[in-house]
Amino acid sequence: MTDVDGPADAATSLALAQPEDSHSKAEWEAAAAAVLRKTRKMTDADPDALVWDKLTHATLDGIAIPPLGVAGAPEPAVRPSRVGGWDIRALVSHSEAKLANEEALVDLDGGVTSLWVAADETTDVAAVLAGVLLDLAPVVLDAPTVPTEAARALLAYADERGLDLHPDSNLGADPLGAMLRELPLAVDEAVAELRDLAAQAKAAGVRAIVVDATAAHDLGASDVQELAWSVAVGVAYLRWLTDHGFDLADAADLIEFRYAATDEQFPTIAKLRAARQLWASVLQHSGLPADVDVAQRQHAVTSRPMLSKYDPYVNMLRGTVAAFAAGVGGADAITVLPFDAALGRPEAFGRRIARNVSHLLIDESHVAAVADPAGGAYAVEQLTADLAAAGWAAFQELEEEWEGGHDLTPFRERIAAAVAERERQVARRRRPLTGVTEFPNLAEVLPVRDADPLNDRAARYGASFEAMRDEPAARPVFLATLGTVAQHTARATFASNLFAAGGIAVEVAGPTAGVDELLASYAGQPVVCLAGNDVAYAEWGAAAVEALRGAGAQHVIIAGVSTSSTTDIFEVVDDSCALGVDALAFLTATREKLS
Repeated sequence: MTDVDGPADAATSLALAQPEDSHSKAEWEAAAAAVLRKTRKMTDADPDALVWDKLTHATLDGIAIPPLGVAGAPEPAVRPSRVGGWDIRALVSHSEAKLANEEALVDLDGGVTSLWVAADETTDVAAVLAGVLLDLAPVVLDAPTVPTEAARALLAYADERGLDLHPDSNLGADPLGAMLRELPLAVDEAVAELRDLAAQAKAAGVRAIVVDATAAHDLGASDVQELAWSVAVGVAYLRWLTDHGFDLADAADLIEFRYAATDEQFPTIAKLRAARQLWASVLQHSGLPADVDVAQRQHAVTSRPMLSKYDPYVNMLRGTVAAFAAGVGGADAITVLPFDAALGRPEAFGRRIARNVSHLLIDESHVAAVADPAGGAYAVEQLTADLAAAGWAAFQELEEEWEGGHDLTPFRERIAAAVAERERQVARRRRPLTGVTEFPNLAEVLPVRDADPLNDRAARYGASFEAMRDEPAARPVFLATLGTVAQHTARATFASNLFAAGGIAVEVAGPTAGVDELLASYAGQPVVCLAGNDVAYAEWGAAAVEALRGAGAQHVIIAGVSTSSTTDIFEVVDDSCALGVDALAFLTATREKLS
C-alpha cells in the first residue's frame, strides 16, 4: 500500500525527494489501467478511474481496502505502549506435566520470554513450572474450566519458592470466553469468584483477567466481531470489578486482551490499532482521568483456523506474516503457533521454528525498532478508523443484547453468517488457501502428530476441502487433453489442481492430434474432463465427447469455459469448471459420479 493524492484532488501530486519522481493520481490511474487492459479486466472504453473499483477489495465485514492510501485519512490512532521488541510467548499445553515442563524449559532456553500455560482439572501447575524463574519469566494461565483452582496453584507455588511473580503474569480468568466456547464451567460462580481472584492478583502485583477474543475468532468471527466481543467483555469485567470496590484504573490494569493475528497483514495491523483506540474510548467514557495512563495490554496469537493440515509447511509462511503484522500493529506479546499445530501436538522442531520467527523479525528484520511503524500511513489509518467505527457499532449492539444477562444467541448467529460468507468465498477460491484449495499435492506424506484437544476449539478455514482429502476418491478422472501441450496445458493444469483440492487424482491423455489418439489413452474411467483451447473445443470437442461416451464415459466435464457461454459443445457435456466455480459443490458432485 502506497500513499498517493486523494481521488478528490487530482490536480496535485505527491512531493517526493526528486521533482522528476513526483506523479499525479491521474498518471497512476493510467499506468494501472494499462495493466488491467492487458489482462482483459478493463476494456479500452473504460475510464482510467475505474481502476479504483477493480482493485479495491473488501474484508469479510464489507470494509473496503483500496489499492492505495489516499490523502485526507484520519489522524493517527492510539499509539502502542510497547518500546522495543515484544514479549515472545510460548504456548505450553501438553497434558503430561513432565513433558510440558520440558517444553517450557527448552522454549525459555531458546529465547522465549514468557509462558502461556494451558491447564485443566488434571494439570499439576507446580510440576509444569518446575525450574522456571517466575520472577523473570511472566506466566499467563489459560484454565477456562478451572480458573480459580489454577490461579491458586500458581500463587501457592510462587509463594512456596519465595518468588514474586513477574508483573506481566496473569491469572487468566475469562468466564465469558469459556461461556462462548461452551466449555463446562459454572459461569455465574466463576464471575462471582472474580472479586477474590482480582484481589489476590492485585496483592501479588500481577493481572487477573484475559479477555480472550480468540474465543470468537476460533468460532469463525470476523475482525469486527472479534473487536466487538473483546470490548463488550472488557466492559463487563470493568463494571463487575468497579461495582465490587475496585478503582477504575486498578480494574483496567488487571485486564489483558488476546487477539488473533492472521496472514491478512493489513487487516491484522489495523485490528490491533483499532482495539487500542476502542479501549481508550471505553476508559475515557468511563471517567478515567486524562492524566492516568492505562494502556491496553495486547497478546496476539497467530490464528489457529488459518492453519492447514495439508501442506503444513506453508504454515511457516502464514505464521511469519501474521507475527509481522502483530508486531507492526503494536502487540505487547506474540505467540506464533508451530507450523504442525493443525496436525496435533507440535513437536520440538515446530516449536523451535515458531519461537525463532519472532527472533528473526526483532533481531534481524528490526521490525520492532520503530514504534507503530504503520502509523501515519493513509491506508492503515483509514482501515484502522473504519474497523474502529464498525467495531464500536457492533459493541453497542452487544451491549443492548446483554442488558439483564449475557444472551449469546444473536452473536452466535452473526458469527454463523460470517462463517457462511467465508465458506462461500473459500469454496469459490476467492480466498485461496495454498496447499488446500490451490496447488494441492495428493502425493504428500503428512507428519504424524498426537491429537491435541486445543484443535477442537477452532474450525479451520479449509476444513471442508481437507475432509475430502482425508478420504481420496476411489477412482481418477480421465483428463482428455486436446491438442499439443502448449494448447492444453493452461486448462489442464487448472483442472488438475481443482480436482486435487477435492482428493481426486487425474490420468492425463497427453498431447493428442485427434479423436483416435485421445481414445488410445482412455482406460474406461467413468468421469472425463476435456481440457483444450477454444479452437480445439470448436473443431473436434463434440466429436471427442461422442467417442468417449461410446467408449464408456458416463459424465463429461469441460474445463476453462463457463456454462454461460453459447459454445455449442455445452449441448453434449454434463458439467464445466472455470474460474469462479463453486469448487466445493463441483468437487462434491464429481466425487459422487466417481463413486
